[in-house]
Amino acid sequence: MSDSTPAVTREAAETAAADGGAPPREASSIRLEGLHKRFGRDTVALDGVDLTIEAGEFFTLLGPSGCGKTTLLRILAGLEEPNDGRLLIGGRDVTDTPPHRRSVNTVFQSYALFPHLSVRDNLAFGLRMRGESAAERERKVAEVAEFIQLGSLVERRVDQLSGGQKQRIALARALVCEPDVLLLDEPLSALDAGLRSQLQVELQRLQKRLGMTFVFVTHDQDEAMVMSDRIAVLDGGVIQQVGTPSEVYEHPANAFVARFMGHDNLFAITAVDGDRVETRLGRLRLDPAEQRAESDGWLLIRPETLVLGDTLPAGYNRLEGTVEERLYRGSRIEYRLAVNGQPLMVVASNLGQRMHAVGDRVVIGVCPEDLVRVAA
Repeated sequence: MSDSTPAVTREAAETAAADGGAPPREASSIRLEGLHKRFGRDTVALDGVDLTIEAGEFFTLLGPSGCGKTTLLRILAGLEEPNDGRLLIGGRDVTDTPPHRRSVNTVFQSYALFPHLSVRDNLAFGLRMRGESAAERERKVAEVAEFIQLGSLVERRVDQLSGGQKQRIALARALVCEPDVLLLDEPLSALDAGLRSQLQVELQRLQKRLGMTFVFVTHDQDEAMVMSDRIAVLDGGVIQQVGTPSEVYEHPANAFVARFMGHDNLFAITAVDGDRVETRLGRLRLDPAEQRAESDGWLLIRPETLVLGDTLPAGYNRLEGTVEERLYRGSRIEYRLAVNGQPLMVVASNLGQRMHAVGDRVVIGVCPEDLVRVAA
């Protein structure tokens, strides 16, 4: 990999190697250059997308419905053509290359399996279409079935399987043709929460073992953060931010990204005075890294960084508020407070902490280093 490879990708590759995984395939790097896609005269799906996905990354396209993420995935698959721009896979321009001539396979949300065929025949279908011999088809099907741990499922009909089993078969069918890039279009969204969490872990482990580039589409922020090496957040056909899960969550590029990542504690900055900013919560001191003269934008306060208690660590900003709602979450407690008439969410550990009641007057502390300025 080149020196421009993100550290998280190098780290993932090293971890995969240590765990017996395959090194990333250089042929699976992806470069999008100035991609535009319009539907009709007025609908802009993608508006000048520039993006590099490194070989061996688990890369996620994240955003609300209609943001352009599925259109982008379909362009990668060759199912849609861009109006302008270029797509390169492994350094080769494949913008005009038909789907069957790209080393790319897709796992769809709907599974897209043949219900009247056995699992074995579903897995072998793509190999048969490529003209591979019966012996070669059998060898590859046996290998992928063992790799995905399908066991006796290969002899069953697809219409006899559960949703989770069908998703494993769809994944195995996409992998048996050994593509350089695997595209996953919200493949877990139809599953129940427990099975979804299990398959998230399995997919992540599988990707590291293969060293293959996975491009995953989802609208679920938690899913994206759990599974991804890097995330691209899209809105209105434009990439709003690209970064690691921690970068996107802890330092959102703008107010849209902050809100989409689930941040409620976002307050307009009304004035700046040196190392302090004015908001409707009150006057708060910033860390030097967040200080700048402009008075526009927003102040982000992550709820897990707030401290409740009369005695605060030295240097902390101090606020006072009233508990309006308390939500018990087992290992944690969520408090919805009112501070100077503004709602403020606090997430506190349930381990050895005093539990505050609705109506209690509380002191809230926040370290200057945990305050983040966010662009409008």
